[in-house]
Amino acid sequence: MRNALQVTFLFLILSILMCKPIDLDDRYVETILMDGEYLESTKSKIEKYDPKLMDAFNLLIVDAEAALNEGPFSVAEKEKLPPSGDKHDYASYSRYWWPDPDQPDGLPYIRRDGETNPESQSLKESDRQRIGAMSNNTETLGLAYYLTGEEKYAVKAAELLRVWFLDPATRMNPNVNHAQIRPGHNNGTKSGVLDGRVMIRALEGAILIANSSALSDIEHKKLKTWAGEYFEWLTTNGMALDEEASNNNHGSFYDVQAMYFALYTGNREAATNIARKFTQHRLLDQIKPDGSMPEEMARTRPLFYSIYNLNAMFLVAHMSEKVDVDVWKADDENSRLKAALDYLVPYTDPEKSWPTPTVGEAKKMEMFAILQMADRVYTDTNYLKVAEKLPLERRKIHRSNLAFPLMR
Repeated sequence: MRNALQVTFLFLILSILMCKPIDLDDRYVETILMDGEYLESTKSKIEKYDPKLMDAFNLLIVDAEAALNEGPFSVAEKEKLPPSGDKHDYASYSRYWWPDPDQPDGLPYIRRDGETNPESQSLKESDRQRIGAMSNNTETLGLAYYLTGEEKYAVKAAELLRVWFLDPATRMNPNVNHAQIRPGHNNGTKSGVLDGRVMIRALEGAILIANSSALSDIEHKKLKTWAGEYFEWLTTNGMALDEEASNNNHGSFYDVQAMYFALYTGNREAATNIARKFTQHRLLDQIKPDGSMPEEMARTRPLFYSIYNLNAMFLVAHMSEKVDVDVWKADDENSRLKAALDYLVPYTDPEKSWPTPTVGEAKKMEMFAILQMADRVYTDTNYLKVAEKLPLERRKIHRSNLAFPLMR
């Protein structure tokens, strides 16, 4: 009798240990870019109507409801075929290149740095707006599903993913060979690799709906297959490798893309190599000891591009934690990453302007998400206190209150 009771007891204990608590399953997801523990905490706080988060959460739901009525989006929608003749190839046009007014046909185009040519955003010829909308909406819907459990958000996110990446009639080929075309010069340029960075938001959205049945296990696997093919293109194509060699924000965001796609496809070795090279390859090569970034400061929008580059560097530092590589160097007083942040911190103040003339104004709220990440890592400085210089009404609704880091 005693043996029978012992067997029954052991079976009960094993059954308990083998079962995952349903509530924890629903709360925690193994995201790649977003901090999973922070997301879990956000979900719990939202359920308790935490007043610090409700403004950002309410805006998220407004955005998610709007996204339910938009798309799906496809590269096959453009009217003009890309140079390859394949409508499934992504195509876009360099935003700072304009027709030459001294030439009858405007060719070859000339560069006007910092000035966006409206034609570069044409839906008839370019996929830039579509890839942005697809990625943004998928992330929004995925986050709304995760925080609310409302299946409608997951169903719509799955539709967007299915149409953009999987459906043979509408899918994008896994390359950006014809990104940022410069008429009269080329049929795609290395700078165009930057366009692909926003797809990270879509794949994070796919992860966020993993607990839903809206996207099948087979479809999740097919997404990883697509991502693996894109990673292969990213790391072998000549144009992509030229972008990797860029010594400015383009090179930094190349690493963001490569790191993410490596992690998404389970290629830990490749992700580790990127992380290990990052300090020398990007931080020491791009940031001077005083924290300034010469390549970004030489642009017509120096503050914008300095913040932009720093954002990319912070994203790589964050993802490097997943392969146990410390890019932050939080205990190193000579950390170039922290030096770059401290160089830009004074300009968080809305009253402080960049010392030299620039084209347009930088959006200083872009510093908010960076300061949130910094506050977690560099604990000797209260960077959230610095963030209080930014407008309160803007801070209250910022999505990074709900999830960080976020891709831009």
